[in-house]
Amino acid sequence: MTPSPVSDKRQHVVETAYALFRRAGFHATGIDRIIAKAGVAKMTMYRHFPSKDELIVAVLDYRARRFDDQLDRLARKDITPEQKISEIFDWHGRWFRSPDFHGCLFAHALAEFGEPGHPVFEAVARQKNGLRQRMRSILSEVMPRGRAENVAATLLMLVEGATLMAQMGQADIALREARKTALDIIAASRRPQ
Repeated sequence: MTPSPVSDKRQHVVETAYALFRRAGFHATGIDRIIAKAGVAKMTMYRHFPSKDELIVAVLDYRARRFDDQLDRLARKDITPEQKISEIFDWHGRWFRSPDFHGCLFAHALAEFGEPGHPVFEAVARQKNGLRQRMRSILSEVMPRGRAENVAATLLMLVEGATLMAQMGQADIALREARKTALDIIAASRRPQ
């Protein structure tokens, strides 16, 4: 089935806004700039996104789906949980070193829309909680669920801290230390208590 021109235009607006938000931020990027860069009519923009908040949530969901697709492929791999967690850190390392790395879009969104209950805040929480739950699922293969939950929360903090350090220009040390610490925590958590 071929996508409709309407859904193509909507996706084009989302991808254009994603590129602009990633570079300049959410508040600093106006709707008129997105419309001009996307080459769409104002009516088209507002038909798909009646508010800027709805567009921001769509952009965050788009970014989350891209990462979820990687996690889906990872879940199907026949490798150990430690190798799966290592791959998550390796993905982050490649991202940190990419010329297009500007820090975490979700962290930026949270900094600009930090009010609980705001739709942007909720989109950020969905993505971060989703990653934590995926890591918990991986770890549940080798440790009790409660311990897997605690370790997954710790690993999420390591990922977030490494991302911030990478944004500060310390990508190599951030990734190396976060990955090593993650694997040490997993090894210690697998031991009987």
